[in-house]
Amino acid sequence: QVQLVESGGGSVQAGGSLRLSCGASGKTYNPQYMGWFRQAPGTEREEVARINTRVNSTVYADSVRGRFTISQDNAKSTLYLQMDSLKPEDSAIYYCVAEGFFIGGVKWSPKYWGQGTQVTVSS
Repeated sequence: QVQLVESGGGSVQAGGSLRLSCGASGKTYNPQYMGWFRQAPGTEREEVARINTRVNSTVYADSVRGRFTISQDNAKSTLYLQMDSLKPEDSAIYYCVAEGFFIGGVKWSPKYWGQGTQVTVSS
């Protein structure tokens, strides 16, 4: 059983930064796709960032491109999301995700989800 555990959420003022971490445990684990989703109250979960761990390529939502950076530390089996220039609209629960499949070759449906970590950005 794969377990994803997030940390690093919290409260910050607009313009500030936070770094989320995600550790994978349960077995020797090296998924091809890992990433982050978020969900704000009253909204659907949305993909924030994704990384193909085999080739280290990344994909970002338009709303965070240029402000967020996804990265991996294979030695520590850890995924990161560096969030800079945070805005109040970035406030949400952030979920670490892994594996899954792509609907229509585009929309990612992850298989494994962490429990989520709250990010709150005040204006």
